[in-house]
Amino acid sequence: MGMVDSPNGNRSIKKGRRQKKRIGFHLDMTPMVDVAFLLLTFFMLTTTFAKSNTMEINMPPEQGEVKIAENNVMTVRIAGDGMAYCSLGEEAPRRISLYEPGDDSLLALSGELRSLLRQQTAANKKLVIVVKISEQAKYKYLVDLIDELNLMKIDRFSLDDYTDQDDAEIKRAV
Repeated sequence: MGMVDSPNGNRSIKKGRRQKKRIGFHLDMTPMVDVAFLLLTFFMLTTTFAKSNTMEINMPPEQGEVKIAENNVMTVRIAGDGMAYCSLGEEAPRRISLYEPGDDSLLALSGELRSLLRQQTAANKKLVIVVKISEQAKYKYLVDLIDELNLMKIDRFSLDDYTDQDDAEIKRAV
């Protein structure tokens, strides 16, 4: 605890005049250090550490190309304007809003895009979805689309590079 040391008691008088008292003060810091370590250990033991949110991606083997019929490939291009352009095979892409109007929350893909994905995967069990995202698009669009595919239990999709040819395809969208 704290302790006050005073030399010569409480009063010291020399030659009729009062001298200034020098008071020495000593503070014992041991209890304060104990409390600090107690709080530190308490918070370390009671807090939960944040787990990183990761997504498992299975990479195919590097053994050449896989041949797939064009009518079994659905390409979803995501442009920087928040729109998705979906095409099956060589047909012209369909322009679909990625999110419901006014709703930009997590996993709120538009009902039109969701129903198109469900309808196409139900009609063709061999369908492979190729997702291409523009450099101007937000990363959140890709994450939301992959999350939605996982929720719909669609596991046959692939990520591909966005090229100038994809920009040309978007320009001929319906």
